[in-house]
Amino acid sequence: MKTARLISVTLLALVALTACGDDPEDANGVPSSWIRQQYTGSGVGYVDNSDSTSKVAKEIDDHTAARDRIDDDGKVFLRYRDDIVAVTPLKKGSRIEIDDYRTGYYRWQSNIRSVWPDPDSNAFRGGGPGSGK
Repeated sequence: MKTARLISVTLLALVALTACGDDPEDANGVPSSWIRQQYTGSGVGYVDNSDSTSKVAKEIDDHTAARDRIDDDGKVFLRYRDDIVAVTPLKKGSRIEIDDYRTGYYRWQSNIRSVWPDPDSNAFRGGGPGSGK
């Protein structure tokens, strides 16, 4: 009886640890593999040749909810745990670019302004498990 209980507890613990794993698309990680599958790769990021920036951003956010969203001058920025997804106009469609938070923040700073924390400030709490907490 003790062996069966020990096995059950061990299996439950294993399932719990697996559910809390470090999968990049879990725990508010950017859905990069899904984006690669849904949109056409280009020299810079990915392209949707027909849909508007707001529609593409909604598709991405519907698949994996972003922590926050900024709409600015036809561009949409989705904030994930460690990344920023920028959806910008491209001819009749949209371009999707994924940057790590620091790179994306400084690249798109004129659009993000002070809405999201500067990664070099004390207000920033990004990063992986245990960092900045």
